[in-house]
Amino acid sequence: MTSFADTPAHRPNPLIRAEEWLDRRGRAGWIAAMVLGFVFVWPVGLAVLAYMLWANKFSLSGKGCGMRRRASFRQQTTGNAAFDAYRAETIRRLEDEQAAFEGFLKRLREARDKAEFDQFMDEQGRAKQSSDDKDAA
Repeated sequence: MTSFADTPAHRPNPLIRAEEWLDRRGRAGWIAAMVLGFVFVWPVGLAVLAYMLWANKFSLSGKGCGMRRRASFRQQTTGNAAFDAYRAETIRRLEDEQAAFEGFLKRLREARDKAEFDQFMDEQGRAKQSSDDKDAA
């Protein structure tokens, strides 16, 4: 008996299935697909590269191709309850540290952007004031 998800109207399209298949192989799978695309039909390689950049498949932060693999790793149990609890706590702590670090980087970028913008506005104000001084003289 076929399930509801196996009916043709409810299967993901081939591009989604291909993306999921490549995600299961990680970054190396995406790079191999891109290289093969460039070797055989260069526009395909270029399209794969553009998609990889757009979808952030090169990311080391876990938002790219490795995220699904990590999620399935967390659900696996070893049969040793103490080790599973330790592993879950360690993963939770590392995720908290990663989130805190990403927040720190975001605040750092925002502070740098604000400093650059303030410097730009100061320079614009000085340039306008010097041109006003020249016009007045």
